[in-house]
Amino acid sequence: MNTKLSIVRHLLQGIAFGAMIACIPVQNASAQATGKQYVYIAPALDLPFWHVVGDGVAAGVKAHGGTVNYMDSHNDAATQLKNTQDAIAQGVAGIVLSPTDSSTAPSVLALAKQHGIPVSIAGIGTTSGDYRTYVGSEDEKGAYAVGKELARVMVQRGWQKGGYGIVTISLGRENGKLRTAGFRRAMSEAGIHEMALNQMQKYTPDETFSFVQDMMTAHPDMHAVFVETDTPTLGAARAIRIGHRDKDVALVAFDGIPEFIDMLKKGQLLASGMQQPFLMGQEAANALYDASLSQKNLSIPVLLVTPATVDSQMSVINKTVMPRNGN
Repeated sequence: MNTKLSIVRHLLQGIAFGAMIACIPVQNASAQATGKQYVYIAPALDLPFWHVVGDGVAAGVKAHGGTVNYMDSHNDAATQLKNTQDAIAQGVAGIVLSPTDSSTAPSVLALAKQHGIPVSIAGIGTTSGDYRTYVGSEDEKGAYAVGKELARVMVQRGWQKGGYGIVTISLGRENGKLRTAGFRRAMSEAGIHEMALNQMQKYTPDETFSFVQDMMTAHPDMHAVFVETDTPTLGAARAIRIGHRDKDVALVAFDGIPEFIDMLKKGQLLASGMQQPFLMGQEAANALYDASLSQKNLSIPVLLVTPATVDSQMSVINKTVMPRNGN
């Protein structure tokens, strides 16, 4: 009897230790997956872009008869890992991940692989790991097109000697590196030099407002600003307006939010490279059902939207860029 109790005790201790190491329930959660529950893990749902990616994921999963829950990592790697642990413990059939940074994705991929759960990546790549597919945008090409349009306007206005400032997303993200490289290449080809660079940490309009104010103070002859994502661009526009630099500082951006439409029509925004996040999420979700796509990458075109083209592009924008703003 004592021997049996000892064996049971050792087994229980072993189970407890294994669970502590894995930081999740010891049973294989993927075996409990219903095949209908999925999760979208976003870096920060306070940015409209990630909400639209999630809506695309939901549409893709719904087409296959499933449902999706959104999980917010609040731009924190530890929260992202905890979200993954919770999703696995809930027995999800698959995960679409938009990581906080490319370097934080491998830990999520390793944990999901351990439990046999497929993962697709949307919007932000990974430095390593196994995944079903990565659906991104033509970030470098899109940013290059924004830079070419800005350079054209700057040369037309005689501003090319003034230089530009850039507010980047995290350069720890592969898409951040690509956007920055594409934009710089276009400006370099036009002979326009970079005067200042700040890297986002909070991704808020107030943060970018401070960056751009400081840029304009330090470089009074600066004539352009490029902001690499959506709502922070509103902070840049506010800094330009409050600084009474509307007439001699051009603003260009990446992504698209409803406010951009009016800004483009009024000439307050000279161009935006709009990703198509709904398509990105939808394709990432579809890949969860197709094992043949393992480790394959898909790039969605970026729309170059300008004051001259915005009206003609609205039907596409309302479907794939900001469907919450359209029909």
